[in-house]
Amino acid sequence: MNRKSFGFRALELQMATVKEEELPLVLVHRPPNFHFPFKHLLQTHFRLLDPLDSDPPESTHSFFSRYAASVRVLLCVDPTPITRDLLSLLQLIVGSSTGVDHIDLQECRRRSIAVTNAGKAFSPDVADLAVGLLIDVLRRVSAGFQYVRAGLWAQNGEFPLGFKLGGKRVGIMGLGSIGAEIAKRLEPFGCAISYNSRRKKPSVPFPWFKNVYDLAVNNDVLIVCCTLTEESRHIISKDVMTALGKERVIINVGRGALIDEKELVQLLVRGELRGAGLDVFEYEPDVPQELFFLKNVVLSPHCAVATPKCFDALEELM
Repeated sequence: MNRKSFGFRALELQMATVKEEELPLVLVHRPPNFHFPFKHLLQTHFRLLDPLDSDPPESTHSFFSRYAASVRVLLCVDPTPITRDLLSLLQLIVGSSTGVDHIDLQECRRRSIAVTNAGKAFSPDVADLAVGLLIDVLRRVSAGFQYVRAGLWAQNGEFPLGFKLGGKRVGIMGLGSIGAEIAKRLEPFGCAISYNSRRKKPSVPFPWFKNVYDLAVNNDVLIVCCTLTEESRHIISKDVMTALGKERVIINVGRGALIDEKELVQLLVRGELRGAGLDVFEYEPDVPQELFFLKNVVLSPHCAVATPKCFDALEELM
């Protein structure tokens, strides 16, 4: 490389450094084990400050205290708790999940901090998994696989009967974008859809139940996909699940704490529910061990959104 080209390259590097320093600062808040697939794309528009990239890795709180005067945007990847002591001078929190129960929304309102979430980016894929869990529970797909793999088909003969999805009465708890996608998928099966939400939706043709207890009484399946708030915590109580009864099924793709998990486990163990399909749990990643031995329960590791298309949609939105 001659002197002239070397000088030009040095000028390029200097300009790139200046340009990077001029980019808006964004603080990244994420768990250590979370893979950040679209980080390189954000870096073309923003200067990302990630405490886990520091050497040695630094806590978010101490890292943020050094940049608090400069950072106005917090990028919250995964449902990592955002408490009031992290808010400081922020003007915007960009969330990567549908739920925002991990963010102190009351304090954000008080400080006029805008909060975003994943919106509809996840809805189709979450709806797919909800229907998949329902089919699996009713038709005993996972249980049948275990039966075959354990050699029980040859040893014991025919596998117990499953149950038909077509014609089932399905109550959807929370008819937002995910609930609407679930309904759209279940209608071709001939399912009768009804729903519960805070308010009746004038544009929706399905019957609306004002409370979740009545929704449970009048349906064969209860699919939970609403937002977790202090008001909705344990909204699927023992009374609601008892109202469903032993011939009925519950599916949860919302948040684990929407269901009183302790009561759910006891009802399933005693055979007072036909089955359950659960993608979320109250104390993730800890899952009640009693569920591991139940053939009428299908468990999924909070992965309803885990598809490349989902992350592409989220990346574009963010």
